[in-house]
Amino acid sequence: MTLVGRSAEVRRIGDLIGAARSGRGGALMLRGEAGIGKSTLLDQARHVASGCRLVEAAGSEFETDLPFAALHQLCRPLISHLDAVPGPQRRALEVAFGLASGAPDPFLAGAATLTLLGAAARERPVVCLVDDAHWLDAATTRALAFVGRRLGDDPVALVVAARASELAGHLDDLPVVPVGGLTEDESRMLLATPGSVVLDAQVRDHIVAEARGNPLALRELPRAGGFGPPDTGPVPSRVERGYRQRLTGLSEDAVMLLTVASADPTGDPALLWPAARRLGLDVPAAAAAATATGLVDFATRVRFGHPLARSAVYRAADPDRRRSAHAALAAVLDPATDRDRRAWHRAQASAGPDDEVAAELAVSAATARSRGGVHAAAAFLERSAALTSDPGVRRERVLDAAGTALDAGRADAAAELLATLGTAVLSAEQHARADLLLGRIEFLRHGGRAGTAHMLRAAFRLFAVDPGQGRERLLDVVELSIATGRLGGVLTAIFDRLPATGPGPGGPDVLDALLTLNHAGNRAAVPVIRRVVTRADRPALAIMLAGELWDPETQGAIAASALTAGRESGEPVLLRLGLAQTASHAVLTGDLAVAITAIAEEEAVAEATGGPSVVYPRVHLAAMRGRPDDAGGLLDAPGQMAANPHWMTALLNNGRADYPAALRSARRATAHDDLFLSGIVLPELVEAAVRCGETKEAAAALDALTEHTAGSATPTGLGICASARGLVTGREDDYRESVTLLDKSPMVPYRARAHLLYGEWLRRAGRRRDARRELRIAHTLLAERGIEAFARRAAGELAATGENPVRRTDRPHDRLTARELFIARQVAGGATSPEVATQLFLSPRTVDAHLRNIYRKLGVSSRRQLRGLPGIDPRAT
Repeated sequence: MTLVGRSAEVRRIGDLIGAARSGRGGALMLRGEAGIGKSTLLDQARHVASGCRLVEAAGSEFETDLPFAALHQLCRPLISHLDAVPGPQRRALEVAFGLASGAPDPFLAGAATLTLLGAAARERPVVCLVDDAHWLDAATTRALAFVGRRLGDDPVALVVAARASELAGHLDDLPVVPVGGLTEDESRMLLATPGSVVLDAQVRDHIVAEARGNPLALRELPRAGGFGPPDTGPVPSRVERGYRQRLTGLSEDAVMLLTVASADPTGDPALLWPAARRLGLDVPAAAAAATATGLVDFATRVRFGHPLARSAVYRAADPDRRRSAHAALAAVLDPATDRDRRAWHRAQASAGPDDEVAAELAVSAATARSRGGVHAAAAFLERSAALTSDPGVRRERVLDAAGTALDAGRADAAAELLATLGTAVLSAEQHARADLLLGRIEFLRHGGRAGTAHMLRAAFRLFAVDPGQGRERLLDVVELSIATGRLGGVLTAIFDRLPATGPGPGGPDVLDALLTLNHAGNRAAVPVIRRVVTRADRPALAIMLAGELWDPETQGAIAASALTAGRESGEPVLLRLGLAQTASHAVLTGDLAVAITAIAEEEAVAEATGGPSVVYPRVHLAAMRGRPDDAGGLLDAPGQMAANPHWMTALLNNGRADYPAALRSARRATAHDDLFLSGIVLPELVEAAVRCGETKEAAAALDALTEHTAGSATPTGLGICASARGLVTGREDDYRESVTLLDKSPMVPYRARAHLLYGEWLRRAGRRRDARRELRIAHTLLAERGIEAFARRAAGELAATGENPVRRTDRPHDRLTARELFIARQVAGGATSPEVATQLFLSPRTVDAHLRNIYRKLGVSSRRQLRGLPGIDPRAT
């Protein structure tokens, strides 16, 4: 788990549980106000306690008068160890838990609890977690205080959480970890986490100031009237109920003033006072009464006295009062400078359909989307659809809102929106769009064949009505099929249904390129592919089509463009795509440090957004490095094209000179007609087939590779093809041509392999001196880049010529984990800890902790020493 701004607290919990694992017991108290994150830290403790015996209890407001109620809850899972407790102590527990009659002895009960925990810990360490300790019954409090002070000799960890102002004195003797508010930077990080309501800068800054670092407030306040649907339902917060009670007895004007203040997330007095006057309130008297409650402070900013006070006031207002407040605020906002906020307030003020407001919201949604605020856009569109009176327009807006909700990762919200269409009469186009959205929902919820098949049927239905839209939706399905590993089947279905027709009025698109590639072959498709791959609207397909050009420069440019678009849009899916493509391209060009760091960042984004990491770049990296253990279960993991694991296994085994295994994998890979992979696997097939004596199969694979590379005629493609041709023909001219051509290619692993194959041929021809020259080049390139299996193969060949290969020097980044390498490279490039933390969804303190490990492993002591360090600083050679 990664918590914003809690590195010190997490470290204390980890140290405590780690000590218990080592046989040293201890206790600590997490103490802080309501909503500050104590329960979340207990969740972290559960995570850290993996493998330990976990027992838990929680205080209850309604059981504070029941002696030993919470202690019974804590110890009940350990009752089987009761026989290990000495007689008097055992009886004390039996009485306390109602298993025997008599008067309970709190002291003996505490001693018995300590003995019981120690007995259970002989099997494995025990971790005790107690939440809401301020509501523990007095007997349990005394027993736990006894236990907590005497845990040093047993492998038991006790973590107790309680509110600072309501803590029972007995537990105050435990070591205290104060849980305070987040810093402003950390608060902004929390507000920016995926899934949070998207806020404009002014609203965000006011919420940060108002929340005072309280995480629960940071989560709740945006829902109380920001650019997201205000949550008017009940919140299980006794703190909020206490604030609501302060409204009792206030004048109507004072309550209305507080409601207006709570409805404006900016806290701007220049809006509050004009809105109050517009409502006809007696502003001086209302402000005095409101201030007297302690709920709010009217100063240069309108600030509520406690993080949850504003949401409590907003939730306490009845719908009519809230609508009046929003209407007044909308009326005083400038439609030119605050159009979006004005539209939102007008929407909240509407009790029924309002087409003018609905239209304004639709415009605001487009503006929000253009700025990367997909969550805000979804909120605007949902409300716009709800306020639209015309059934036809409403259906269009519901479909738009559902699509935007899906883009924001809110599959359930999208499904609810589509359900509102009910039995409405949809046009053929709308029916197809709805089916496509349902397919996307199915894909997000369950993935696999069902979602893509549903979407494919819907896309063909739409194609018959509107070919332009149909083509776009077919490409949507193709992109999704890449993620599910079903690209070959989807492409086959499209190719069977659609002929290779000419381009539309707008010129050829990605679908034209795919159809031409299938129906006319690589040579005919190359001109079309060149025209479409530079477009930014289909980066996943574009980079795979670029692979058909054997043009690594273009592939790299597309990957960089996708990464830039992902960072600028803030859409996690696009960002992860850009990172994954960056990593894969870096593997192919031999820049493994870049690949490792891109994978680390993608994994961090995946973890933060609750999705699985993209598999294929990690498989590529493991195979190129020649590390089968790193590939492990990744080769069989879902979420990659069917040919991918077979291609990478063939590459891995060719590097290890296990040619029979490489041949089996290459054959499986070529059985799948996947974009790019169907071509890039052919060099592996040729090499493995030649080494296994399968000359006819090698020749057939060479013919296919020649067809793949001849159309684009790039140095990379022609060089790889010449190297394969040398294997088949045994002609030196082919090998010489390959190294000449690939010396111009950025695909360093393939350049090095061309020298390796030529050197192997020369050695077998008895030309040791010439062989050494080629093999030295190969070994140097491979070893410096960390392409270990092929480097070992080159070293073996060099040794066979009578030369001891120079052992490669240790690369600094080999000593670091993937995340540490990412942090080190970012810091070496000048990034600050908060900047790195934002990318990895960590706290700056956690980044600093990683930096200390990095310094230790690299033998440096400062950020400055990372700069210029080869393998660490991206600018160093």
